[in-house]
Order: sequence, then structure tokens, then C-alpha cells
Amino acid sequence: MMLTQERLKEVLAYDPVTGIFTNRFTRGHAVAGDVAGYVETKGYVVITLDGKRYKAQRLAWFYMTGAWPVKQVDHENTVTSYNAWDNLREANNSQNKCNMGARADNKTGLKGVSIYKATGKYYAQIRKNGKVFNLGYFNCPAATSIAYQIAADKLHGEFARI
Repeated sequence: MMLTQERLKEVLAYDPVTGIFTNRFTRGHAVAGDVAGYVETKGYVVITLDGKRYKAQRLAWFYMTGAWPVKQVDHENTVTSYNAWDNLREANNSQNKCNMGARADNKTGLKGVSIYKATGKYYAQIRKNGKVFNLGYFNCPAATSIAYQIAADKLHGEFARI
């Protein structure tokens, strides 16, 4: 059975300010008035409804618009458990990846900035739709980061995350 907006609103209440879903009535282990779902290992809220698991950001989109998101649902502030309506936006895969911080294994701690071991200089790279753009070599990490920021604003617009 395909979930309808009517069924969703019958079973769950959604607060667009907090992004929290609550159970409207007791069903199985879900108690009326309690927060629905749980936070899984990657930080997303998952809610089981009529035997099927859904990510809460997708349910929020469906709850508010009446249509399933065509693309991915991006958390603007990057906090994947914060599903307030004004924090959610549709994004393609490339846009969603742009809205990530520096990778955990990044030795400089600056997104898009790496160290070229042969010379000890810093260099910046940025990606867009699978293409890699080299932004140059610099003597200091701050200048390299600025080059990345300028390119990110130009290429990624509202999805740019520094």
C-alpha cells in the first residue's frame, strides 16, 4: 500500500518549526503523543509507518507539499536530525554534496584545501557535476581557502558550504 498524505496526517503530527513528528494515537510500540521514530547511525531520523521505514525529512516534504520529493532532501544547516521545514530543500546529488563540510580525513581542516607534499604548498580543488577544477597553488592555507570560497560561491550558489 502506497502511503498517502491523508494517511500520514492521520497517524502523525508534524511541527514545521521544530521538525518533530509525534504519534497521534497509540499503535504497537508507538505511544500517542510521543516523538515518532529514532535517530539512526548516520544521524537521520527514521520513522516506521505501516511497516515501511521512511526518513523524516522525506515525510516532512510529503506532509507539507502533498508530493514526494523528486530529488534528495537537503538539510541546509547540515544537521541531518533537524527536520524543521525552513531547514529542508530539494537538491540533486551534486548540490547535496556541496553542502557538506570538510572531510574528516582532511589534514588542513579546510574544505577544498590540501597540501602538495613535494613542494609543501597548499592547493585548492573543487568539484561540480563530476568535474574537478584545480584552483591553483598557494603559500598559505588562508589564501587557498579564499580561492575555494570564491569558486564555491560561483559554482554552487546557495548550496556552497565552506
